[in-house]
Amino acid sequence: MQLKQLYEYGIMRKILVIFFVLVAVLTSCSESSKLYKIGVAQCSKGPWREKVNKEMLAAQHLYEHDVKVSIANSVDDPELQARQIDSLAQAGIDLMVVAPYEDIQIINDAIARVLKAGIPVVSFDRKTSADYTAFIGGNNTEAGLIVGQYIASMVRDNNSEGKHRKPLVMEITGLLSTTPALERHLGFEKAMNRLPEVEYICRKSDWSSDAACRIATELIDSLRKSDISRLDQTFIFCHNDGMATGVYKAVVEQDVEGRIKILGIDGMPDEGLDYVKLGHQIGTYYYPTHGEKIIRLALDILTGKPFERDNPLLGFVVTPDNVELVTTEATELMSQNDHMVTIHDKLEAYFGLYNTQHKVLIGSFVAIALLVVAFAMMWRAYVQTRKAIKQRQDLNVEETLFYTNSDSRKLRQVFELPMEDAPAPRSQDTIFAETLNEVIRKNMSNPNLKMEDLGEEVGLSRVQLYRKVKAITGQSPVELLRQMRLQRGYVLLTTTNKTVNEIAYEVGFGTPGYFSNCFKKQFGKYPTDVRAE
Repeated sequence: MQLKQLYEYGIMRKILVIFFVLVAVLTSCSESSKLYKIGVAQCSKGPWREKVNKEMLAAQHLYEHDVKVSIANSVDDPELQARQIDSLAQAGIDLMVVAPYEDIQIINDAIARVLKAGIPVVSFDRKTSADYTAFIGGNNTEAGLIVGQYIASMVRDNNSEGKHRKPLVMEITGLLSTTPALERHLGFEKAMNRLPEVEYICRKSDWSSDAACRIATELIDSLRKSDISRLDQTFIFCHNDGMATGVYKAVVEQDVEGRIKILGIDGMPDEGLDYVKLGHQIGTYYYPTHGEKIIRLALDILTGKPFERDNPLLGFVVTPDNVELVTTEATELMSQNDHMVTIHDKLEAYFGLYNTQHKVLIGSFVAIALLVVAFAMMWRAYVQTRKAIKQRQDLNVEETLFYTNSDSRKLRQVFELPMEDAPAPRSQDTIFAETLNEVIRKNMSNPNLKMEDLGEEVGLSRVQLYRKVKAITGQSPVELLRQMRLQRGYVLLTTTNKTVNEIAYEVGFGTPGYFSNCFKKQFGKYPTDVRAE
C-alpha cells in the first residue's frame, strides 16, 4: 500500500515539474533580447552633467540592444561615490560608467573591486590611476591649448592696432587633483609658453565660482594700485563657465565691466553660450557631452564588438561671431533629446503594460491548471481520508479494550509525561527577540541590508517591525542593527588578528572610515585604540 502511494506521488510530482518548466519556457520566449544594465556613478551636479545624463537615458532604446541606465550622483563627496560604486556593482549591473571625483585611493579601490568582480568599467570625462576598460570624454589638453591659441590671436590683433602695452593673462584652474583641470592647465600653459609677449600668471582654485570671484577681485585691487590702465589688456581664462560667472560678478562689483576679457569652458545653453551672447564673456570652449556615444561604447564592450580603449571627444571655441548659430543648434539638440527622453518614458510605460497583460494571461492559464490539479489531489485526499478514518475507528475499538484492563492502566502511566518535566512557557516577545537576533546575525555582513529584508524574514512589515523593536528595546531597528554590528566588531577586534578594514566589511559597514566613526561614538575610542590595548 505504501509503495503504491509513493509511486502515485512520484508521478504527480513529475507532472507538476514538467508543467512549471513549460510555463517558464513560454515566459522566457517572450523576451526578444537581453536587457543590459548599466550603472553610472556621477561625481557632481550641474547643467553639463545633467545634459550627459539625459543623453544616456534617451539612448536606452536607441541601438540594437535595449539597456537600463541607473544613475547615482555623489555631489562632490568622494566617500559617498565609493559607496555608490560598490552599491551599483552589487545591484547586478553588466557595466559601470564612472566619472571619478578625484584621483584618490578610496575611489580607485572601489573601481578595482568592480573590475575584480568581472564588470567592465568605462571611465568618463575624468581619469584616475585606477585601471579601466575604456575611456571616453573631452580632450582637455586640446581644450586648454585651443583657448590659449584664441587668446594669442586676440593679443596679436591688438598689437597690430598699435596697442603695445604688454597684456596680462590669468588662468584660474579647477581642482588640479582632477584630470580635466590638470590637462586643461597643461594645454593652456603650452599655448602661453609660445606667447612671450604676454605676462602669464596661474591661480589654483577648486571649480567654485566664489573662489574665482575672490581671485578676480584681488587681481583688480592689485591693478588699481599699480596700473589701472592694464585692465583693458587683461584676459582671465576659467576652467569652466561657472567659474567665469564668479569673475564677471567681481568685475561688476568693482565697476570695471567690459574692460577685462573673460573666457570659460563648457558652452552650455542658458550658461556659457548665453554669457557670450550677452557680452559677459568673449568666448567659451564647447566641451562635448555625447551621452549616446557612452552607451554605444558600453554596448560594443558588452556584445564583444571591437572598441577603442581611449575615445577623445573634440570641441571648439564659441566666439561672438558664431554664438548665434551654435546656440540655435545646441538648443535644438537639447529639445530633441528631451523629446527622446519623453518617448523613452512612454515606451517604458507601454512595455510595462504589455508585460503585465502577458503575465496576467499566463497566470490565468496557470491558475486554471493548478485548480484542476488541486481538485484532483483534493478528491484523492478525500478518498484516502475516508479509508484512514475507517482504519482509525477500528484501531480505537482495540485500544478501548486494551485500556479497560487494570494492568493496562499501569502501562499507560509509562507514556504520561510528569508536569514538572514539561518545558516552561516562553513569551511571544522572547521568541520574537530570539528570532530577530538570529536573522540579524545571519545577514550582518550584507552592507545593503534593509529593514524591509529583516521584516520579511520575521514575517512583519517595515512599520510593524519598527514598532515591535521600539517597544521591546527602546531602539529603532536601524539603531539595533548598528549596535549589534559594532558589538560584533568589538569582539572580532579583541579575539582575532583580522585588520580593521576586514572587520568593518565582515560586520556589514560599507567603508572602514564609517565603521571607525560609529565605533568611536559607541565605545568612546577608535578600533585601532582597542587593538592597541
